[in-house]
Amino acid sequence: MAYVTDGSGYADVAAHFRKLIQDGELAPGDVLPSVQQVREQFGVSAKTVSRALKVLKDEGLAASRGSLGTVVTDRPRVGPLTGAARLDRLNSTGNHYAPAETSTDHVAMLRGCADPDIADQLDLELHDEIVIRRRIFRRNGRPTVVALSCINVRALTDVPEILQDGQLKPFWQKTYTERTGLKVTRSPERRGARLASDDELTALEVDVPPNAAVPVLVLHTTFHDELGPLEVWEDVYAPGLWQVDSK
Repeated sequence: MAYVTDGSGYADVAAHFRKLIQDGELAPGDVLPSVQQVREQFGVSAKTVSRALKVLKDEGLAASRGSLGTVVTDRPRVGPLTGAARLDRLNSTGNHYAPAETSTDHVAMLRGCADPDIADQLDLELHDEIVIRRRIFRRNGRPTVVALSCINVRALTDVPEILQDGQLKPFWQKTYTERTGLKVTRSPERRGARLASDDELTALEVDVPPNAAVPVLVLHTTFHDELGPLEVWEDVYAPGLWQVDSK
């Protein structure tokens, strides 16, 4: 595990360890370096280290464990990585999952787009056909996110595999770029909230009375190439989870 001595402030030190935790290089139960070790590695004061550790504890990423020091928590109420951050981790580490994380129920389908917002992001008319890829992310077996990939049908010409059920390896956008030579970029994530649908509550294994109003955190990330919008990711987080900035 590499550490850089650069005279960072407490926010930079916290960001460094936050990334190690989110990338899975530090797993739940792992002990963070001591205050003295962090001081030497980053060239900062003990006060700076203490402030950085407090940030991680306030975010639910770490906790004090007596003589052990500061350890990474299992973060039961902290949501998993956003789609964009997950992609960054995959590109930098080759790892699809954080510790104790899996995904299930990978399905693909061709459907008319019934969501006006997604149709607008893909520059399509409402009810135009799109490819939808759906999966459920889980931590310790419990569902945390219903993740949808809404893909412009033009991608089928070059990557027909996107209509196959099951996880695609390598990531389909990488295959698309290799076959077309077109670079894929992404827009900033948009975060909002809405009421969960019955299907989403079922997928997230949330047991509530019929027609109950259950608010959920929703993230959208839109991807483009030079031909226009290519894909929209929609991540729907289980009720009660909150998100930590991945930067």
